[in-house]
Amino acid sequence: MDQNNESNKTLKQYDAIFDKAQSLFSKKNEDYGASWTILRPASLTDQIYIKAARIRSIEEKATQLVDDDITDDYIGLINYCVMALIQLDRSDYEEISDSSEVIELYRNQKEIVRDLMIKKNHDYGEAWRSMRISSMTDMILMKLLRIKSIEGNDGRVQVSEQIDAGFSDIINYAIFAMILIAEQNQALQAQLK
Repeated sequence: MDQNNESNKTLKQYDAIFDKAQSLFSKKNEDYGASWTILRPASLTDQIYIKAARIRSIEEKATQLVDDDITDDYIGLINYCVMALIQLDRSDYEEISDSSEVIELYRNQKEIVRDLMIKKNHDYGEAWRSMRISSMTDMILMKLLRIKSIEGNDGRVQVSEQIDAGFSDIINYAIFAMILIAEQNQALQAQLK
């Protein structure tokens, strides 16, 4: 498959997963409202860390006691990172009462992150497809530790990317991991036939 076809395949898979995450976000927004908008970005970073740490723990133990699909945690990573990106752009942490405003803020961040993925995927040439899922988990955790360090330094950096870049990268790694999981599951199903 040539690079252009592979990129088109990736974009289709990417959009399907991000759309699934947005759909869940919208449904939860209907259930809970935008209660999360009172959270400071550091609180969201901690929640993202918990999700990523659970994924790594399940990978290392090769078993789990709570019967939640691990892809739900990846969806959680995506949505919490979008929330963090939204919060980074806000000056106060008052609840947003307008549901349509929250969905529009989500869509805006989704487009920014998607555009970043397209540019990086072009430059890196789909290198992520050769990565192990466990390496993606490690990259997510490393990005989170970097974010926590920058947050502890009041957001100041000397030569590093800003916090928003870290959240965007985490979203993209989570989506890439889900693509690889789906492809592995499809290959396994085909072998069982």
